[in-house]
Amino acid sequence: MTNEDVLAEFRAAEALLEGHFLLSSGLRSSRYLQCARVLMNPDRAARLIGALAELIPADIRERLDAVVSPAMGGIIAGHEMGRALGIDAMFVERPEGTFELRRGFRLEPGQAVLMMEDVVTTGLSSREAIVAIEKTGAKVIAAASLVDRSNGKVDLGVPFFPLIRLDVPSYSPDALPPELAAIPPVKPGSRAKPA
Repeated sequence: MTNEDVLAEFRAAEALLEGHFLLSSGLRSSRYLQCARVLMNPDRAARLIGALAELIPADIRERLDAVVSPAMGGIIAGHEMGRALGIDAMFVERPEGTFELRRGFRLEPGQAVLMMEDVVTTGLSSREAIVAIEKTGAKVIAAASLVDRSNGKVDLGVPFFPLIRLDVPSYSPDALPPELAAIPPVKPGSRAKPA
């Protein structure tokens, strides 16, 4: 699947947005890929995640025991990746501010895990999820995401496989270009932060 094929899927789902967006990282951007919207169609989700699963080298895929995603954004992507790889999919969530496994999910010491995200911008949530996973004694051996907004700059400490890398500039709130500063910010993602 080419980058244009991936973007076509986002466009078909009306999930490629333009405006002034407040990202979960606190940064601002003029473009936003609404992964929840692109994944709401099961056939589209299977196509995209299936293509992503094929990008993960066979030697890593064969070692994986589980997929773990951060809630909320990574849940559907993680579940589809579990289906594509034929392994269990779980998620970590933040009941009190830090990620942890709940709902009866368990990882055994030594299990090999793929940490699966929808979008990676700064990598903060991904790294926090990896810490939570490794506290169980399991080992994150790779990470994957539908979208890498860092354009390949993020370091998660493990091999990282995105379906698409985008060079979409992100700005701190006090360094906005004039065209973005003139538009009120919108928070389209799952974690509320004040504008």
